[in-house]
Amino acid sequence: MSVTGDQMELREEEIATHYEAALAMLDGFDHAPRIASGDGGAPAPERSPGIGSRRRFRSTTPGLVTRRTERPEGVHLIEAVAACDDDDPLMSTRQAAVLQALRRALAIALALGEGYGEATGLADLKRKNLQGALPPDRKTDFGELLTAEALIVLHAFANALSWLLADHQGEASVELGDVEEFLTDNAQLALHGVLWQLERDLTARATGDEEKLVPTIIAFAELLMEKAARRAEGMARTTPFASASWRVEADDLTIQGFTPARKAGGGTLTMQFKKPNEVVGNHIAKYQAMKLAKMLMAYDFDRRLNPFAELGGFIFTFMGDGAPGTGKTTLIQMMAGLVNEYCQVAGYPFRYQNFGIDNIDSYQGKSGQNAKAFVQTVLDPSVIGFGTIDDIDQIAGKRGDRQSSAGQQEVTAVFMEAFAGANTVVRGNCTFGMFSNFPENVDDALRQRAGARFLVDGPQTREDYIDILALLMGRNHDVPLGDHELYAAQEIKRAVAASFEAHESPKEAGLVEVYDRVADRIGALDTIAKLGTYLKAIQEADPRFTGRAIKNITDAVKVRAMDFELPDEWMEQPDLFLFKSYDEKKAMIADLRQPITVDMVIQEINRYADSEFRYADKSDEVAIEAMVRDFGRQEEAKKRYLEGKG
Repeated sequence: MSVTGDQMELREEEIATHYEAALAMLDGFDHAPRIASGDGGAPAPERSPGIGSRRRFRSTTPGLVTRRTERPEGVHLIEAVAACDDDDPLMSTRQAAVLQALRRALAIALALGEGYGEATGLADLKRKNLQGALPPDRKTDFGELLTAEALIVLHAFANALSWLLADHQGEASVELGDVEEFLTDNAQLALHGVLWQLERDLTARATGDEEKLVPTIIAFAELLMEKAARRAEGMARTTPFASASWRVEADDLTIQGFTPARKAGGGTLTMQFKKPNEVVGNHIAKYQAMKLAKMLMAYDFDRRLNPFAELGGFIFTFMGDGAPGTGKTTLIQMMAGLVNEYCQVAGYPFRYQNFGIDNIDSYQGKSGQNAKAFVQTVLDPSVIGFGTIDDIDQIAGKRGDRQSSAGQQEVTAVFMEAFAGANTVVRGNCTFGMFSNFPENVDDALRQRAGARFLVDGPQTREDYIDILALLMGRNHDVPLGDHELYAAQEIKRAVAASFEAHESPKEAGLVEVYDRVADRIGALDTIAKLGTYLKAIQEADPRFTGRAIKNITDAVKVRAMDFELPDEWMEQPDLFLFKSYDEKKAMIADLRQPITVDMVIQEINRYADSEFRYADKSDEVAIEAMVRDFGRQEEAKKRYLEGKG
């Protein structure tokens, strides 16, 4: 393996040396199940005595052995794949692609396993074990390394297989159960176990139905990756693999430890995009969304880092909240449209994903898997990503809430870890937006993982309502406009300046009381010490106002220091900015940065604290109303009970 930058190259000659072993596994091997029951899969059709139980195999796959040889009875993946076309004597292009992908994925996995063995000393221990010279004090190490190698090979096999077949999946979908025959004694036995189960899944799901061939294999690969990654968590022996990255140039595949590889393309978006001038009101939210769209484009694919993330002005997660009909969906359409347009100009791959209520599954663990797949898809460092979670109050359950389903609790746990967990790495290639009509119903800790708050309050002023009426009326009418300068109130810089200035004093009654009390006692909040005193007073009024809240406020202040829009021509002419080196981009951004002022800090404290007090007041009011209803029901029940007794 050769090292290129922060990646190691897995060379073709290293992969090719394992083709023969990979083909032997596909051709046939014996395996007696040790964990899974041996009666799964589709039953073999009854045959007359003396007639073979397997179809005659004619391989037309380039590079595969076509002569008939003596093989052990047992697992025959080549024949299982060939059986998916109702005994057609010729193999289809899809079947050939599947067999090539299986062989290639196995060879890649074996090559990575071999590299791991050489790097960790496992290869030397294997040789000593074969010679009967393994020291007794190394037996534990030997067993742990074999287990780690097995997990690495299993995950790499599934990862490469899913990647190689992604373009052949089609429209069919297949649901599979757990990967039961999951063995970790050593790499070869581990592969035998999963190939045994894959053959049985193909026999049960895809025999005579070629449309389900690739979906079955990809569904199996996803389950296998998930299980291998879960088993590897916390295992020190897998660290050399988990923390490294390998590049397979011929397949455009990057294997980053136990992270599933995803195709860079995001598919064609069918969303109805909106232009910024079609978003009326919501001035701060619109302005920050427009800035964030351009921030994403500063991402450097070679360095895999965004200068904004390094300089401290990048928004990784944000919460958009507001009443129904105030424009949350329009804001999503606007931001996705801007990023999509910028990416088309630059030739960058853009991936948009939404996580909705339909991703909550009744099958135990499936909702968490869906959430992890969503997060990993958007986090993929080879794309510009935008992930949205609409109606998050319905999707992610509050911890301890008995009305939340197990699936909702799983989703909350995944998002908590992904958005601000110990392993969270913010590269600056993607952002996640959480949207809700009722943010007070979102788990407090999850809500505080939203680094920025976009209050989506819709049109507010008389001018806003005139503008939105004119916009939605369109042009096919003869109604005069009257005394009004159309869209003048939507001039973004003027509107945003007024919106920020409005937060020089708090708005929520509870926060106003705290602010006035502190200001009366210590005077103007013009030093860090006085600002800290104000923050402590807020915490005393609302214990949920923790250190994470302070981090979110300071992040917002840093964003304000980046309170500039990258020039439109930088997006329209990529050579001016997008195609420059990372260091050049960083220097250009740093030149535009503004100094942080006291007013900025006060405004961001009030803006964030107002939102928390607003959520708390709504949450408390909802709880009180629920208790009032419960008391009313109890009184009515007592009344009816006594009437019945009388």
